Amino acid sequence: MSNKYTEIVTWSERLACGIKLIDDQHKGLVELVNDMFNHATGNSIQEHDYFNIVIQEVVKYVKVHFATEEKIMIATKFSGYAEHKKAHDSFVLAVVDNINDYKAGNRLTLSTFTKFLKEWILSHIAMMDKQYFEYFRKIATRKEDGKLSITSADIR
Repeated sequence: MSNKYTEIVTWSERLACGIKLIDDQHKGLVELVNDMFNHATGNSIQEHDYFNIVIQEVVKYVKVHFATEEKIMIATKFSGYAEHKKAHDSFVLAVVDNINDYKAGNRLTLSTFTKFLKEWILSHIAMMDKQYFEYFRKIATRKEDGKLSITSADIR
């Protein structure tokens, strides 16, 4: 593997929602995907060993992050919750399918899996998540430091 670190996804404000907890989780996913991309060396043994470790982080991320988003959506009565939950569930099934394919040696490479995650970030966060970002911004309280916060007073 080269010592040069390459970003396949770069964090930018267009991915930000303004709510620190969610932005921090999204940044964590971007970092994880970039780390995976930099471990795609073409050495199948090294990649397989790395995959077995990193996939646990991916699964943990998915569980924690989706639960966070969904809890906030329910608490704030976001009208797009059902559609968003369906997209999350579909992604989880796709990740499980990809994991099973990779472990079975079915043509899936670490690079391919990483690109799959990249596409998810760019399509889901940058497009679908924007729907609830706008909703949250409308109902959120702006704290003294300029950051947005969803409090019980914001939930009607």
